[in-house]
Amino acid sequence: MASTSAERTVRLAAQAAMEKKAVDLVVLDLQGLSGVADFFLVCSAQSSTQLDTIADAIQGVLKGAGVRARHREGTAQSGWLLLDYGDVVVHLFAEGTREFYALERLWGDAPVLSVEGA
Repeated sequence: MASTSAERTVRLAAQAAMEKKAVDLVVLDLQGLSGVADFFLVCSAQSSTQLDTIADAIQGVLKGAGVRARHREGTAQSGWLLLDYGDVVVHLFAEGTREFYALERLWGDAPVLSVEGA
């Protein structure tokens, strides 16, 4: 079972992404399926500017909650950004890039955590 802090982190990140109009946001619950993280937040953006905006919003909200990213990888121009918070990993994609990586298919056994109104 995930720590309440991991679930709180992913819910805060999801809310920040939704406020910046992230597209097709999904939170995969990887508990018991992966040693990498407890949750993957996966979402898309319609432009590189929006990718940066979503990433900055997530980092700002989580920093305000006392949670700092361990690592940030990728660039908006590449179509993929990763924010690593340890138990929570955020994957931000341009729409075509997301189809290429197909994380939802790769982790198809993972239940989806509902974050509506996170």
